[in-house]
Amino acid sequence: MIRRLQPLLNAIQFMTLIPTMGASRLDDDWVLPAAKYFPLVGALIGLVSGGVLLIASTIWTGLLPATLAVLAGVVLTGALHEDGVADTVDGLFGGRTREQRLSIIKDSRIGSYGAVTLVASLLLRIVLLASLPPWLGAAALVAGHSIGRAGIVLVMSLLPYAGNVATAKLNYPTARLGGGGAAAAVAFTLLGTMWLAIGAPAAAACGVTAAVIAGLAPALAARRLLGGYVGDVLGATEQLAEIGLLLGVAAIAGQGQI
Repeated sequence: MIRRLQPLLNAIQFMTLIPTMGASRLDDDWVLPAAKYFPLVGALIGLVSGGVLLIASTIWTGLLPATLAVLAGVVLTGALHEDGVADTVDGLFGGRTREQRLSIIKDSRIGSYGAVTLVASLLLRIVLLASLPPWLGAAALVAGHSIGRAGIVLVMSLLPYAGNVATAKLNYPTARLGGGGAAAAVAFTLLGTMWLAIGAPAAAACGVTAAVIAGLAPALAARRLLGGYVGDVLGATEQLAEIGLLLGVAAIAGQGQI
């Protein structure tokens, strides 16, 4: 049983700080088998964040429940994707050549572009969540985290790796996710958006559309400026997809169509 669950456990081990008993060390070939589970892991992260939002909303009002929900996701993931979006923006805007951009992205220090983007990412998510009814915010968190991780799978499937393979932290796959794996990833993404789609179909449609548009932005920029993706670009994809979904849902909710 553990052996069959190994790819899922590896996905949890990589994307969260949750202890995964029975998970093996992340060897060179783990990414592709685990990738189909990324949207499912995202949905689980969203469930935790959404649960914090619902519980906190019974105690406090204002920005505090949304702040605690967003921070719960950050803590649970070890700020993995926040680090990615900051490094990506620093590199894409701070370098003049491909080599300079890759060097800046690889540098763990955060520059001015990255710092502003990181603060904006946190503030946008908090403010947008606070503008939604708690149940809708919780559903949007599950959907946003799931779609964000689906975006990671999509980018890895469509773009080549642009970094130095010899110095990369992970051995990113050169093969593409097979038909069965892709179908599983889509199914897990649909599962993550189900609550939102059933409770607020118009908001779900607008949110998913905005998530796709926003999530593709860093990938398209990386393709043009770097020739492909690196790990931090995947983090930026997740963050912008999540923000895009919240923007779309909040736009419909603000018009009173919920």
